Amino acid sequence: MTLLDICPVETWEALEQELFEKFNFQGSVFTPDGVRITKVKNFSNQLCPAIKSTEKGQTFICSTAHMNMAAMAENARKPVVEECDAGLIKLVVPIFHKDEFIGVAGGCGLLARDGEVDTFAVSKTADMDEAHVADLAGSVPQVSDKTIAAAKDFIQDRITSVMASCRQKS
Repeated sequence: MTLLDICPVETWEALEQELFEKFNFQGSVFTPDGVRITKVKNFSNQLCPAIKSTEKGQTFICSTAHMNMAAMAENARKPVVEECDAGLIKLVVPIFHKDEFIGVAGGCGLLARDGEVDTFAVSKTADMDEAHVADLAGSVPQVSDKTIAAAKDFIQDRITSVMASCRQKS
């Protein structure tokens, strides 16, 4: 069973867009293998697209954080909130169909109130000029713990309603 077996891609795109509009997180839905199922681009800042535009940034910052957190969410069977190696908040919520792990939904691209972008790590990992990274880091919005919790609850509720709605239609 896959996410697209349960709901059409447009349903998952709507969830991503809602997460962005309500909480400013770059919303994403992934398969268990870490593949995004949509083409939605809703970046929360200017730094993330710059990181993702480099092979090393995408591989060693974004993908690594995602795969580690998705595995944690699958094993714990609950949402996980952590920072990626760039220092930005990433939230993943596991999606199960019956007892089968079929993916995660979540968001990233914001900075905890007490956090900061690790410009040195981004610079070295993604082969980017540190001054340029620092300049782009200024575009990263902060997010409160309360907003993170609300986003987590929103995703969990939307997954539940989307799964129920799509199952009724099939």
